[in-house]
Amino acid sequence: MARMWGTHPKKAATSEPADAERVHRELGFGSVVSRHEERLLNRDGTFNVQRSGYPWWHGASPYHWLLDLRWSSFFAVTALGFLALNLLFGLAYLACGVDGLHGEMHDLGDGFLSQVGRAFFFSVQTLSTVGYGGVKPSGWWTNAIMTVESLVGLTFVALTTGLIFARFAQARPKLRFSDRAVIGPVGGHRALMFRLTHLGRSEVITLEVRVILAVFETSPDGHRERVFKPLTLERDRVSFLPLAWTVVHPIDERSPLATLTREELEAEDAELLVVLSAVDRTSGQMVYERTSYRFDEVAWEAQFVSLYDETADDSTLAIDVSRLHDIEPAI
Repeated sequence: MARMWGTHPKKAATSEPADAERVHRELGFGSVVSRHEERLLNRDGTFNVQRSGYPWWHGASPYHWLLDLRWSSFFAVTALGFLALNLLFGLAYLACGVDGLHGEMHDLGDGFLSQVGRAFFFSVQTLSTVGYGGVKPSGWWTNAIMTVESLVGLTFVALTTGLIFARFAQARPKLRFSDRAVIGPVGGHRALMFRLTHLGRSEVITLEVRVILAVFETSPDGHRERVFKPLTLERDRVSFLPLAWTVVHPIDERSPLATLTREELEAEDAELLVVLSAVDRTSGQMVYERTSYRFDEVAWEAQFVSLYDETADDSTLAIDVSRLHDIEPAI
């Protein structure tokens, strides 16, 4: 498959080192990206890129990191942070001396560990605003530390409450793509297909999908460059997704795949980039999912196994989502 390339007198005389320098000086989404041989988009939707050259704190985002954690990890981080704060303030109270805190906790025993325990649990009561009154601060320094801890405690509780609310309010659709795409006959013609479904209890509506074919082509100067070609879909949007959706790209005379064989796709490191947008009906938030299929993740002369559950009640449409990834030879 040939690509039409423009010519320029000056470019024709450009030496190889100068051309290489031009590539490395590329400032946008151009030569460097188009000549990068590795996969652009991973199967889980993450980008196969790295960024460096800036201080780590510029890219740090504790808020988004805490939002993206699993619930078990989030509560573990919160508990560790709570314990660490109380230990820090407990040690600060101990540094004020034996007379910094008045009152005893007789069930903690005697000695140094008793003093540590008393300071730690007084800190817990202060940070959480419980304040049982068994122990109280004494002196300027101890009361100053208690004042700072009260402010920190109010902030910690407010931030934790806000994060929990944000995590509950954040739309987290469970859209799943088939592990492989297939190329096979459908409706009297050949087509490229993959399918997806929603595993969550909430509903997603107004779904729209875009598929882009990325292939490498060789320019007259001998460089391989990645070319991006949008694929026309039989249906690129649906209003809702109660069951499953098979996305179909007809391979007709207008399709970039019309003249490509399996060997050519392999030679050109073909990659299908899939971008899906939808609306979570419960929250009204826009949600996005991404994935990709490399040439070795496309099954040729194959079709998907039917998802419909024939054992279900005749009055109800039902699918078996465990078959989402199942394929079989095309009939």
